[in-house]
Amino acid sequence: MRQLKLTIEYDGTCYQGWQSQPNAPTIQESFQKVLEKITKRPTLIYGAGRTDSGVHAKGQVAHFFTESRMTLREFLKALNSCLPSDIVVTKVEEAEQGFHAQKSAVRKLYRYSIVNRDFPSGLDNRFAHYVATPLNIDDMRTAAQFLVGRHDFTSFRGRLCGARTSVRSIHHCLITRDEDYIRIEIEGNGFLKYMVRIIVGTLIDVGRGWTPANRVKDILESRNRDNAGKTAPPRGLCMEWVAYDNPK
Repeated sequence: MRQLKLTIEYDGTCYQGWQSQPNAPTIQESFQKVLEKITKRPTLIYGAGRTDSGVHAKGQVAHFFTESRMTLREFLKALNSCLPSDIVVTKVEEAEQGFHAQKSAVRKLYRYSIVNRDFPSGLDNRFAHYVATPLNIDDMRTAAQFLVGRHDFTSFRGRLCGARTSVRSIHHCLITRDEDYIRIEIEGNGFLKYMVRIIVGTLIDVGRGWTPANRVKDILESRNRDNAGKTAPPRGLCMEWVAYDNPK
């Protein structure tokens, strides 16, 4: 039995997230249907993160077990010829012993894209959130630094989140501007349901001048979801990469 590791990119617009759901298209279900077609056996696939409905990925990682003797290149070609055009496998590798796409992950990077000008984008409408109000980047950067480190992120946790603990570590939260585009890059050891999007929604409120930058520290310490901003739309969010330590 072989264990294969996939690196995947996808446009999540038409999917109800990664995880299989009854009567809803998902990334996981798309893969399992294609793998069964290719290997002639039902095959479970495990992803590094359960991206939400409408969220995209450039570097999602997944693994599965198979008895197939197809080469790595043959798997790459077969998967991409059978998957929908908005899901692409960019790499197929033999996984090291003990590897698990989710449990072995030590860091993840998400990037949120915002179009900030008087008019939206016809080309990037599926991949960037449009905000017409001019945003103060300096205030957003000041606010973001209160979130760096190991904290209880209850205030930035979706109400239906099933995680056993709300303590997470954010390694960095960088905000950059390139002409009309603002990118919010958040790297951490793991994320709660809607956590990145709630952080972004709160930082947008700061940028608009609705929330003082130093109030983000109070929002974090309150451990009260009602004090944070609205959950930003999923279309601006992309899982950029997942990092792993080498198995012992």
